[in-house]
Amino acid sequence: MLRISLAGLLFLLPLAGDVAAQDAFPTRPVTIVSPYPPGGAADLTARPLAPALERALKQSVVVVNRVGAGGAVGTQFVSTAPADGYTLMLTVFSISTIPEADRVAGRKPRFTRDQFVPVARINADPTMVIVHPSTPWKSVKELVNDAKKRPNDIIFVSAGPYTVAHMAIEVFMQTAGIKMRHLPTTGGGPAMTALLGGHAFVSALSTGAVSPQANAGKLRVLANSGDKRLAAFPNIPTLKELGYDMEVYLWTGMFVRKEVPPNVLNTIRAAVRQAVQDPEFVKASHKMQMPPDYLDAPEFKAWWDKDSEMLANAIRRIPAPDAK
Repeated sequence: MLRISLAGLLFLLPLAGDVAAQDAFPTRPVTIVSPYPPGGAADLTARPLAPALERALKQSVVVVNRVGAGGAVGTQFVSTAPADGYTLMLTVFSISTIPEADRVAGRKPRFTRDQFVPVARINADPTMVIVHPSTPWKSVKELVNDAKKRPNDIIFVSAGPYTVAHMAIEVFMQTAGIKMRHLPTTGGGPAMTALLGGHAFVSALSTGAVSPQANAGKLRVLANSGDKRLAAFPNIPTLKELGYDMEVYLWTGMFVRKEVPPNVLNTIRAAVRQAVQDPEFVKASHKMQMPPDYLDAPEFKAWWDKDSEMLANAIRRIPAPDAK
């Protein structure tokens, strides 16, 4: 009987080793997928976050840009990647808008929100409602009054359909009861160029993109789309202050596939929480005018659900391109 027991114990020892190996995380490099090109909010956040995450995880963290289709290519890639925690995604609110835009267009969504688990919100930057300085509008009220007099005459510019500028202005128009004409471009740079060149007259871009141009007198800032005034623009009101019940943010968040094991997810959550507080990351974030605005998984999930529903409602109400 003793010999049989010893044999059974020896048989179980390798299995126990396998379980321990499975529980250990991470044991190899971790990848952060950014679904956008270098220079965008997701990439700019991921780059300084990666070394901070390395220090927290005690493992290499690599940022990989998988770009295309306005963020859909990289997001779809992560939705089918192994659910082992070694593939993270740092993305913006397009994870909410792309599936709804696919549905509105009659396409099968390339991915859905419920394929992902939110790990943390990293930052949330309100957009700045801006106009060309040659325009007569010195306030949001003047812009709204003019737009009501001549629907679809005023041109607003964005980095492309369903990007933050597009959605911020769409939500603003729907809230204010006005119509302006959309000029989509191929990115934030071209959108700013179109606005500065007088090819469009209104937009809603990030604080970091707006500040240099506004300080040089090349843009006029009318409001921000957040819940409070910004230190960089203390005299600029929020749209909410002015009576428009809306908030739109260019936010970045960390996500993983929903099938990632709970113990691995908890390790990632703790590491991201530590990384966002890392002094080097905080310093880099403030330098980019994208300071951390951290929400842990449960709070971020509730906030994400509410934000996604607001954006989905706005997308459903956007007229078809040939509609008047």
